[in-house]
Amino acid sequence: MRRAGLVVGRTLQLLRESAEPGMTTSDLDALAEKHIRSEGATPSFLGYHGFPATLCVSVNDEVVHGIPGPRVLAPGDVVSIDCGAIVDGWHGDAALTVAVGEVASQTSELLRVTEESMWRGIAAAALGGRVGDVSHAVESHVRGASGFGIVEEYTGHGIGSAMHQPPSVPNTGRPGKGVRLVEGLALAVEPMVTAGEPWTRVDPDGWTVRTEDGSLAAHFEHTFTITSTGTWVLTALDGGEARLAELGVPYGGRQVEGTS
Repeated sequence: MRRAGLVVGRTLQLLRESAEPGMTTSDLDALAEKHIRSEGATPSFLGYHGFPATLCVSVNDEVVHGIPGPRVLAPGDVVSIDCGAIVDGWHGDAALTVAVGEVASQTSELLRVTEESMWRGIAAAALGGRVGDVSHAVESHVRGASGFGIVEEYTGHGIGSAMHQPPSVPNTGRPGKGVRLVEGLALAVEPMVTAGEPWTRVDPDGWTVRTEDGSLAAHFEHTFTITSTGTWVLTALDGGEARLAELGVPYGGRQVEGTS
């Protein structure tokens, strides 16, 4: 899973650096598929329940599951990119949201709060704890830092030999509740936060989820696990070591053959 996670992490880094005005969302998708396959991995999303692309690319009021196509990115757009890859049958899954050019300060704050809430959720996980500890940390940070909305219909999830496995990882919840966190359990934590109301609807394409009120949305995700020595963020290029240290969380990563 670490090898798959690094493929995802490097792909998202490439896309973060590449997204610019004039590109189409399908340009990003083609770039991602080429990069994933060049690393000997397989895209997780392509063909998943009929999904037609390598990435989910969701722009502005689109929250998640946007289908790449001819849409041209413009200055001021907010683009959420969700990516998955498979290596030897094991999955990695992560997402980020990028601003194309200059955006309003409130939009930058939306992205900052959403990403930070993800890290707070990861930092709240410990062996013997519960999934609700993660959910509560995500919710508490968003509620305490902003007036933004938290999308509740869509959640994080367990991940391993399949992209989506039990348990679900809600972005709201109570500490001490839910499935116990044990060594070997891998989770994808993915807060979806809106600048307005949290209510969503699904487009006629059956995939694209957007805010009902047309407000902007942000989405961040990492796959992580907890080892006997600490937390290991499998889709972060440094294993999450730097951010975990800032949050006072022990790092539990290790070198994996075939990675650097």
